[in-house]
Amino acid sequence: MSLFTRSRQLPDTARDEADADGGGATGEEVTEEAAEETGTAERGTAESTEAAETTQAADTPEAGESPRPGWFGWRRRYPRTARGVSVGTSVLAGLLLLVVLLSPARLDRMDLQAFLRFPVELIVLATVLLVLPSKVRRIAAVFFGAFIGLLTLVKLMDMGFRQTMARPFDLVFDWIMLGNATDWLRESFGRTGEVLAIAGVIILFIAVLVLCTLAVVRLTNVMSRHRPRAVVTTLVLGTVWVTCFNLGVQFGGVAFATKGYTGFVANRVQQVRNGLGDAKVFEKQSAVDAFAATPPDQLLTGLRGKDVLFTFIESYGRVAIDDPAMAPEMDATLKKGDATLKAAGFASRSGWLTSPVTGAGSWMAHSTFLSGLWVKNQQRYLNLTSSKRATLTSYFQKTGDWRTVGIVPGVRKSWPEGKYFGLDHIYDSTHLGYKGPYFSWTPVPDQFSLEAFQKLEHGKKNRDPIMAEIILASSHNPWSPIAHTIGWNDLGDGTVFEQIKKEGTNPTEVWKSQERVRTEYRKAIQYSVDSLTQWMQRYGDKNTVLVFLGDHQPVPTVTKGSTSRDVPVTIVAKDPKVLDRVADWHWTDGLKPADNAPEWGMDKFRDRFMTAFAK
Repeated sequence: MSLFTRSRQLPDTARDEADADGGGATGEEVTEEAAEETGTAERGTAESTEAAETTQAADTPEAGESPRPGWFGWRRRYPRTARGVSVGTSVLAGLLLLVVLLSPARLDRMDLQAFLRFPVELIVLATVLLVLPSKVRRIAAVFFGAFIGLLTLVKLMDMGFRQTMARPFDLVFDWIMLGNATDWLRESFGRTGEVLAIAGVIILFIAVLVLCTLAVVRLTNVMSRHRPRAVVTTLVLGTVWVTCFNLGVQFGGVAFATKGYTGFVANRVQQVRNGLGDAKVFEKQSAVDAFAATPPDQLLTGLRGKDVLFTFIESYGRVAIDDPAMAPEMDATLKKGDATLKAAGFASRSGWLTSPVTGAGSWMAHSTFLSGLWVKNQQRYLNLTSSKRATLTSYFQKTGDWRTVGIVPGVRKSWPEGKYFGLDHIYDSTHLGYKGPYFSWTPVPDQFSLEAFQKLEHGKKNRDPIMAEIILASSHNPWSPIAHTIGWNDLGDGTVFEQIKKEGTNPTEVWKSQERVRTEYRKAIQYSVDSLTQWMQRYGDKNTVLVFLGDHQPVPTVTKGSTSRDVPVTIVAKDPKVLDRVADWHWTDGLKPADNAPEWGMDKFRDRFMTAFAK
């Protein structure tokens, strides 16, 4: 007796169980899976008869015992429901694969039209699994499921990076950025918020991997049990896809036949190849420095005797000036700043610089501006800060005519890279004398940081000229709560900001609304600009030269999808000879650059500045 006919001898309940399981062999049916596993057994052998009898005896419950086949007997007691659950599970597995294959890698494209497509990857996957032998098929199903899950995780990473940095996740360089992300969570929302967010991400990632793998395995088993139907269905769908692809069939302007994952994977492979070769490209660029051989006494001669302040305003991007919802208030702030500076005898010129980053990565923008190299990823930053490439700040130090200092309130721990930038002394958040509260991520309000610079360095008598790098952090994401300017004589040790913080907004509430986020961002930029212009009016003199700029555009929540990476840059001075040296730059008079003002890459500023003030 053939082993493949013993299902005829099973009780009716066993047949019901097989039916409920979504298509097991019953009666005359012979499963293709069993045929592949075992082959054709010889009829009439004693071993086959004995095996069938043994199996039948095992399936027959002893007196007084309740049979428990399937899910502890549930499937046998409710065969129709069990069959519905089985079919429903298969349908959900198919829908899950469609969703992960069709989901775009950016949230702003997540709409119904994105899912009105048919991916070629499903047809290819089905074809491969159908032609493989059964044992290999099982292994392949697990592999393909895990692979799809991993690609889905990359998509999720892309979504997160596009929401913060307006670019996809870099598989070569961005892993180290995850540590910075956890720091930001802890500093913005506390330790509890950080732990909950990390736990949620880990659970999500594990769930995606497991569910994608199970979905592919489930559908593979269904195809194996119904191989003839699966083969015909795959051929029909393949024909439909090819026809629609060649005819360019669209729904709502979106191509129905898509090969999106193929392009997605190809882009990632190319990204990795480019990333692995980027170090050599950057090394060659670093070796070219037009001022490396210039004697120190010939460097920056046009600024001798001046205090030169390079000041970065966090997230001060073009959107703050150009966006119609922010422009009226920012115009008022910049006009007020112009009037304040002119009343104190200062003039200013403004233009645009294109930052290498958006949304985050301020240190890469700072190093681009100071080094004259395009520092677009963390690996370039690490290579730069471990090299001998001179920066704008280190050239000031090289002359021996300036004391070089750094005011970096956003730094909370050791910053070994600080020595690379040629700074004689660095004041981080613990050395500014601030005793007040944090404002979310921001350790020290901008007004206090500038007052501390005045007390610690600029206000000293009988000192050498100063070159300072000042990083203002109050306009750092999440822009809630934010400080506001108060009387400079009232700053004290910063405890006055306790009440100001209590009166501020809650970041959790603010981030529930895009418009509230944009409003708080604009207020933060206004506060930073006000603090800086008031400081210049109060403490600047004929020997003060201020260069201030944004480091990058804010996150897409604020920019609303703008692809611009431009930031404003301004030079302020009382001595007219200083601005005369940059007259050929054709920058706009005042603190607000015109729409058609020159736009340079941020890496171009160092050499142009050095050239303008060389003699």
